[in-house]
Amino acid sequence: MAIEVFNRYESKYLMDSKAFYTIYNDLLAYMELDKYNKDDKFYAISNIYFDTEHDSLIRNSLAKPKYREKLRIRAYGIPEKDAKIYLELKKKVFGLVNKRRTALKLNEAYEFVRSGIEPELQPYMNKQVIQEIKYFLGRYELQPKVYLTYDRIAMFGKENRDLRITFDTNIRSRRYDLKLEDGDHGEQLLCRGQWLMEVKAEKTVPAWLSRMLSEHQIFRTSFSKYGNEYKKMRMNENLAKEMVWL
Repeated sequence: MAIEVFNRYESKYLMDSKAFYTIYNDLLAYMELDKYNKDDKFYAISNIYFDTEHDSLIRNSLAKPKYREKLRIRAYGIPEKDAKIYLELKKKVFGLVNKRRTALKLNEAYEFVRSGIEPELQPYMNKQVIQEIKYFLGRYELQPKVYLTYDRIAMFGKENRDLRITFDTNIRSRRYDLKLEDGDHGEQLLCRGQWLMEVKAEKTVPAWLSRMLSEHQIFRTSFSKYGNEYKKMRMNENLAKEMVWL
């Protein structure tokens, strides 16, 4: 059964293709590829993020409070309408990321978020997570806001499976066609050839990884895919308003 509850610290790093290939090759001495990345293949992740009418969740998150939360539907690739996906509730408290998710069929997830009424319990669902998401939905009136997809390479520590490193590229987004089954088209969020590396660990990262990052001069940054998409959207809106006045 897939892990459905995560508690870990996450650090993020932006880099170009040259830096990616250099550190990726060095990491192979300590880490092994996810089973979906064998033969150097990517796997695709697609998401629908939900928010209030006035984007209160992402605006609060960008203010960097001690506590923040978000809800999304996540699938691997482009799912069929009756495919099983994950409905995820992600929270961050004092830097610790808590992610809770349950498997649902795609249409069950859409209806659950729309109505706030929990689906009829099935063997593939996590009852406790369903209840937590139901409580969350009772606090907000949510609607689908943005679609985000990207290509991923993931690695696990050979000696410590709790250490996970992911590399995401070709990050695309859209604010229309807000259904996962509508395809993976969208506008690029990063410049061509850029990569987002995320280091995920339950405790501190190993000393060898800290040394490697320092040697390659790869430094931690603050980056949220949804947050940066929102900022880009607002910037484009402001530019459009300025053009109207010209």
